[in-house]
Amino acid sequence: MTAHKAKKKFGQNFLVDDQIIDDIITAISPKQADNMVEIGPGLGALTRPLLKSLDHLHVVEIDRDILARLESDFPQGQLIIHAGDALQFDLSKIPAPLRIVGNLPYNISSPLLFHFAAYAERLTDMHFMLQEEVVERMVAEPSTPEYGRLSVMLQYRFYMEKLLDVPPESFRPAPKVNSAIVRMIPIPQSDIVVFDEKLFAAIVKTAFGQRRKTLRNTLRTYFEDEDFEMLGIDAGHRAENLGVAEFANMTKYLQRHMVTK
Repeated sequence: MTAHKAKKKFGQNFLVDDQIIDDIITAISPKQADNMVEIGPGLGALTRPLLKSLDHLHVVEIDRDILARLESDFPQGQLIIHAGDALQFDLSKIPAPLRIVGNLPYNISSPLLFHFAAYAERLTDMHFMLQEEVVERMVAEPSTPEYGRLSVMLQYRFYMEKLLDVPPESFRPAPKVNSAIVRMIPIPQSDIVVFDEKLFAAIVKTAFGQRRKTLRNTLRTYFEDEDFEMLGIDAGHRAENLGVAEFANMTKYLQRHMVTK
């Protein structure tokens, strides 16, 4: 086959650094019987070494040219190909527990993360290559510049760890940003402190909607000063000063308040 030209509409940057590939495979540590799903296998940089350890590997790919390459390059049965958009892919089709890996398209990385997070109960772990800036936001601590809505909405569901940096020259074509590998391990359902996810998400979104304003201003439709006092939260703080547990406590308080009103 002729050389594949990366397509900007799919956010394609293909990993070509053998040392980085080895480091990623070591971090993932695939086991023979794993039910593993690779998102966007591309030209097979991770696919090939993964298949050396796995009985079978599921891949999700949208690019028709790459689909043709996958069908010709890998044995049927060991590589199970799912053609389509990863944002629409139903992970419940594959037996749990699942492990997900991939070099995610940076232009849709946040929607993909939230899509996969919806299947947290079926997952063992996820390992993703992402823009370094996004990984820093995912693992950020409160009261830091990187901490925001993405941090809170993922940290209440996952333990997350930045594993390694990946420079632009590790790809062809080279992206204009640095990349990083992140590990995401679902928090056991019994340990999740959020009970009304929709209300929790609404409070977090509103709080960070104008992140330079104080909680007294951003959340005035939800809480009055006495509510913040009851919660033990300084209304003069900003959203970035609160941890996941404090957002969870606000959600539970509001639920009780709505019931008793």
